[in-house]
Amino acid sequence: MVTAGVRRHAAAVAARARRVAVAGAAVALAAATAFPAAAAAPTAAPARAPVPAPTPPPVVVVDCFGEPQVRPEEYLLACGDGNNRLVGLRWTDWGAKTAAATGTDMVNDCRPYCAAGRFRPYPVKVTLSAPEPWPDRPGTTRFTQIRLTFPDAAPAPMPHDVTYKLVY
Repeated sequence: MVTAGVRRHAAAVAARARRVAVAGAAVALAAATAFPAAAAAPTAAPARAPVPAPTPPPVVVVDCFGEPQVRPEEYLLACGDGNNRLVGLRWTDWGAKTAAATGTDMVNDCRPYCAAGRFRPYPVKVTLSAPEPWPDRPGTTRFTQIRLTFPDAAPAPMPHDVTYKLVY
């Protein structure tokens, strides 16, 4: 037998449940009205940060000893006798297609002969270009041309602007 007190308690619990349900619906409706895009958008998994592509190895210039160099401070042009060397190179660019620097071309004047000659400095602009795959090192690209531009005097008998094929 259910007493009047039990019925009053059950009625009070039911009334409280209805108030909570109505309040929850009102909060949901208010949120949907204030932020319609958020209400319509499904919840998604957190976005993953994009994985950066691996950086390709830089293009190299090969020295007289067959070693790859990147932005060398010095570069020997006359591998056989060492009578022509670029020194103090300051690289302003080193890209996939070209590289550019300024420096000094130290050239032996070979007077009266090379062993007794003096090294003379010539300001020079250097440009490396014509990148090609390096057959000796798969996966490595090397510059195959060097251009020397002399803004002032050029070492005799060189012209003020000369391009050489790099064969090392």
